[in-house]
Order: sequence, then structure tokens, then C-alpha cells
Amino acid sequence: MTLGLFQGFGVEVEYMIVDRLTLDVRPISDRLLERLAGEPVSEVERGELAWSNELVLHVIELKTIGPAPVLTGLSSLFHRNVIEANDALASLDAILLPGGAHPWMDPDAEARLWPHENNEVYEAFDRIFSCRGHGWANLQSIHLNLPFQGDDEFRALHSAVRAILPLLPAVAASSPILDGRVQEALDQRMVEYGQNSRRIPSVAGAVVPDAVDTQKDYEREILGPIYRDLALHDPDGTLRHEWVNARGAIARFERDTIELRILDTQECPAADLSVVRAVTGVVNQLCSRILDGDERPHRLGTDELAGVLDLVIRKAEGARLESVRYMEALGLPKAAKVRWARDVWWELLDRAPPVPWEGEGPERDGDGRDPLLTILEEGSLASRIVRSLGPRRDPDELLRGRDRDQLREIYGELADCLARNRVFRRD
Repeated sequence: MTLGLFQGFGVEVEYMIVDRLTLDVRPISDRLLERLAGEPVSEVERGELAWSNELVLHVIELKTIGPAPVLTGLSSLFHRNVIEANDALASLDAILLPGGAHPWMDPDAEARLWPHENNEVYEAFDRIFSCRGHGWANLQSIHLNLPFQGDDEFRALHSAVRAILPLLPAVAASSPILDGRVQEALDQRMVEYGQNSRRIPSVAGAVVPDAVDTQKDYEREILGPIYRDLALHDPDGTLRHEWVNARGAIARFERDTIELRILDTQECPAADLSVVRAVTGVVNQLCSRILDGDERPHRLGTDELAGVLDLVIRKAEGARLESVRYMEALGLPKAAKVRWARDVWWELLDRAPPVPWEGEGPERDGDGRDPLLTILEEGSLASRIVRSLGPRRDPDELLRGRDRDQLREIYGELADCLARNRVFRRD
């Protein structure tokens, strides 16, 4: 049965598998899944969640089996599965590591593509795009699937999602370090993601999708050019599916959902689900306004939204937003001509009405903290990671000696945050 708006929630979270001592990536997801299933498989169901493979062997995905009716309880459910995964990995001297990207992995040398079931899809991606760079082999994200029923709900949901998409890194950025160095962007994962399909630009477009009114419009204006441009490189049509669309939010008509892909994996399930709940609440608010006849979110231009996204990818919660038109489309008053992304989130969440699928009270981590409050008051996980490194004269010094040890210490603490379901804080 097709679900209507906010009647179900599909949540997927990707984690890295790393060596317990060195935290270097370990390409052993196939061995983990085989241990659980007793035979080589690409997916194992574990109660209400499934564990599945990804493009590369050092990444494992935990996901709800079908849509969850409410978000309440998912944090604890994901955390229990994290504990089970760590227990299963213990005999392999490995653990799970959170975050949007591994801080010192060399994808050209260390990436190992999934070689088993359905590997023809990964081989096609690799043949066309070369999947050894960070943009393919070193990305971990949260995927949120929100359902719709019919074209009216699809239009409202798609318009709401594309309007809020540029602001997501302000609360979700967690990938400030690649190649052992602090990068210019706090959400470097999204920088790499935006470049991974550049050989065929229509595959990712501007990352922000264009506004459309119906499923047929979407298939003609977004999927059509992708399939046409891929055909020369993929004559057998291996990749001719809606999931090849690499925008930051994509329509999944096979299950009547829109899938958001811009959220970096956080340090623990409580933080993951806090971000998911915040995003869902704001999308719900925008959907209601659109269905009531407010066309301003729908009219926002793709180039305008992509410009905001680029800024927020770089600066996260510290992005300076100057578009009055954008603020009005989000339903915020004209009082201030300039707003910081962090303040915009405060305002949006203050205006988002309580909804039954949220449950009572905010998400709590293992220490009783509200992760969303930590994000809004102390900054994105990316900002907290960078601050924990202290002042640096030369970012390149992270590549050497003691500084690499410091980086390993910080990410070791993140692994502990994941294991204990607590937010990352360094007072």
C-alpha cells in the first residue's frame, strides 16, 4: 500500500569498518555479512533493520526494513545494531567508525569494490566514472526516504525538500578532513560528491534538483537526459534505473518516496536521528504551506539554491545567508537582511509544529544530552572536530608524526561515541 506524506520513514546510515587499533579502513564487509548469514550474501535482516553492502568493501549500511511508522525508538534500534556489528567485528580486530568520510584514507590505493552479488552495477560505475576517488570510495551518509501519494503530494514534497536541501550541511556536516588535512569545506564529502559524476554532468546536475510538477515531468526533464547521456557509455542499460540519479534528493517512484542524500553520517545514532527529525519537521512545515497554496518554495530557482548549498557546504552553520527571497520562501520574516545558517535553523525549528511521529521530547544520547541542541549551540560535528585539533599554523602538518596521532585520538573518540551512542564534545 502506498503511504501518504509523513506516514512512514525509511532511514539508512552508512558506517566505515576500520582496524580496532590503527583506525585504517578494513575492506571486510563481505566477511561480516557472511559471518551473520552463514553464507556469502549482500544483505542480512536483523529484526527491524537490515545490514547491507555498499560500493566499497569497508562500508556497511544499516537500514530500516521498509518504512518505519514513527521515528521514535529508531535511535535505540540503530544503536543496538551498532553494538551487534562491533561484537561481530571484534574477532576480526575491527570496529565501526562514524562520520561522513575517513580522515586519512587513500582511496586510490585502499578502495576495494564489492566483488560479489550485483557487482556488475559497481563495475559499470567504475568503468564509466572510475570509482577510486574520494567522491565514490570515501563517503558515508544518512539517507532519509519520505513517502508521497499522487502528483499533488509529490509536487509539495519535492518542492519542500529542494527548498531545505541547501541548509542541510549546516546541521549535518561531519567531514572536514581528507587526506590527513583540514579541508576548505566543513562538508568536504559534499564537495567530492558534487564532482563524482562530472564525466556525465546530467547525472548529478547542480545537486539541487530542478522544480517539477508531476512524475511525468520528472521522468522527462531529469531522468530522461540522464538515461540519454548514459546510453553511449552503458549500452546494456545496467545503470538505467532511477537510483543512478546522483542529485542530493532523488525521486524513487518504484516505492513512491523522495530520498534525501545530503546528510553526513553523525557520531552516533542519537545524533543521526536528531538530524533526521529536525529535517523531517521542517519539510513537513514547508509541505503544509505549499499544499495550502504558498508557491514561493516551488518558485525558487535551481541556480539560486545551488549557490546557497555551495556556501553552506563550505561554512556549515557559519554560512552567511543574504537572500531575502530565500528567507521569505522558507517562511521567515523580513526583519533581518542577513542571517547565519545556524540562526535560520533555530527559527525554522521554532516554527515547526509538533507532529505525532516525533514522539515525546527530543532525542537523547547515552549521556542524556539532546544532540540537536549540541549541534545548534556548539556547531556541526565538523566544526567540533576542527576545534578539537586546536590552532594550526600549517594544515599540512596533520600529515606528520604527532599530529597524525592526535587525529587518530580524535577519531578513536568518535568510534567510542558511536559505541556508546553519545555526542562528541570537547570542553
